[in-house]
Amino acid sequence: MNYTMANAEYRFACIVWEQEPIESAQLCKICEERLGWKRTTTYTVLKRLCERGIMQNSAAVVTSLVRQDQVQQQTSREIVKLRFEDNLPQFVTAFLSGRKISKEEAEQIRALIDANNID
Repeated sequence: MNYTMANAEYRFACIVWEQEPIESAQLCKICEERLGWKRTTTYTVLKRLCERGIMQNSAAVVTSLVRQDQVQQQTSREIVKLRFEDNLPQFVTAFLSGRKISKEEAEQIRALIDANNID
């Protein structure tokens, strides 16, 4: 399934993931406060995400059908594939270039690599 979202859709989805289950009226209030959206904009974006099977609005209660980590995984894979010719080391080099990471971050990354290492 394709979970690709525009920036505004992703920001909206983050609110749902943070608050779910959430009544649609309350969601409209939060989107107005955080995103500056009118009620109609919130319902338009919600409808689009529901049609794509990412969100659900049942009995005026909004929930997600897709987890945030699923969207993040797909998005990161698309970036590596499209912008770095599917070359993960090249992506990591570009990402870390000129950026310092903490000892804890380095240890977390090493643990992830070790856990996903295929011999």
